[in-house]
Amino acid sequence: MNGTGLRLAAYAGQVGIAALMLAAAPAWAQGTAAQSGADRVILAPHRAVYDLVLDNAKPSGNIETARGRIAFEFTGDACEGYALSFRQVTQLGTEAGPRVIDARTTSFEAGDGASYRFKTESSSGGAKPETVDGTAAKNGGGYEVKLRQPKDETHRDGSDALFPNAQMKAVIQAARAGQHTLNVRLYDGANSGKEVYDTLSVIGKRIESEPTEKPLQRPEFEKTARWPVTISYFKVGSGESTPSYTISFELYDNGVTGAIKLDYGSFALRGTLTRLDLLPQEACAK
Repeated sequence: MNGTGLRLAAYAGQVGIAALMLAAAPAWAQGTAAQSGADRVILAPHRAVYDLVLDNAKPSGNIETARGRIAFEFTGDACEGYALSFRQVTQLGTEAGPRVIDARTTSFEAGDGASYRFKTESSSGGAKPETVDGTAAKNGGGYEVKLRQPKDETHRDGSDALFPNAQMKAVIQAARAGQHTLNVRLYDGANSGKEVYDTLSVIGKRIESEPTEKPLQRPEFEKTARWPVTISYFKVGSGESTPSYTISFELYDNGVTGAIKLDYGSFALRGTLTRLDLLPQEACAK
């Protein structure tokens, strides 16, 4: 989830909600780049499937029911970088009838966090998909974005921002250090490909209880540290004190996530991990 955020425009059959779903999930679905020495973060390449339902604990306006699925594959290594293939399909039941949201993204972030390429497609109610396709790279103290779709253009920002893997790397580092909050600026290519977000991560104490999701009840995770994390995303320059969206999940030290919640403002979805396939780990020589 790819990295990994999802943005919400007003719901009324607009494709903006699909763009929202693309933005939020990759932010947690993508893992973290590694470093050297004692702080090195070793990711577990994996495939994961989450079943989604409406979170009844949150008022959901005109959305009466929701069900769906997230599936993604995360591969690569800390030297060359990590690739993510992500898809979320959600069926919403409203007073106006059912609506299917289909959002997908593919991305690759270099191991050093200096470059990022992405392609997202989102559609709602069977409409023609909207596509954002481009690359981003660190440039001096900021970054430069080159878009191919929806049209050829270049965008430069003089303020530094992290790409999704580097953002999550920072969250894991903060959790290991016992920090409870972390503020970083994020560029993930969501929506028009021009937007940037300020993020606030709230990190709880290490969880000691056994995971409730069956795919995580396995020897590989018995001694792996995990923390409850909530990340709120605020659009830079909007002046809004309410986040555009919020993602909550249990974050493992190896980048795997469980017990997710995607809060889009007007409604929220809860995701249960139903399948987890750990993939071969490539050695990183650096």
